[in-house]
Amino acid sequence: MIPTLETERLILREIHREDADSIFSYFSNDNVTRHYGMKTFEKLEQAENLIDAFSKNFTEKRGIRWGIEKKDSKGLVGTIGFNLWSPAHKRAEIGYDIHPNVWRMGYTSEALQRILEYGFDKLGLTRIGAVVFIENEASNQLLLKQGFEKEGILRNYMYQNDKVYDVNIYSKMKK
Repeated sequence: MIPTLETERLILREIHREDADSIFSYFSNDNVTRHYGMKTFEKLEQAENLIDAFSKNFTEKRGIRWGIEKKDSKGLVGTIGFNLWSPAHKRAEIGYDIHPNVWRMGYTSEALQRILEYGFDKLGLTRIGAVVFIENEASNQLLLKQGFEKEGILRNYMYQNDKVYDVNIYSKMKK
């Protein structure tokens, strides 16, 4: 069972199959997926498959993903969590997505701050990494503001719509 976490304005909770419509609503938007390394969704079934993958990753201790829900309204506005989670090596990579209707409102920053605390304090992580398309200015700025350090560039690292991209690699260490 994924623990529910709270921030001032958000509830970070387990993602259920009933959340497929919410997830599809923004993963079917090219502006959301253009820096994601995944094709834009065309069918609701793709959102359901993503939810199933999140669940399987948690069961197999390879990842943990929370749904981001505003306290004042029902329905997900995004997801956030750890990918490539390695309990043995006390590391994971951060990943997140957010609906364009709530871009630049500080929700991702608020959720990120909370799960960083959780990752270091409860999961015992010593390193949290991030891989971000160089062109994704908002995400690059967010990570730097949250205390991540840029370690370098991974060349020809990710494909989006059959085109290869370089990415920045970041890390944050436990204090």
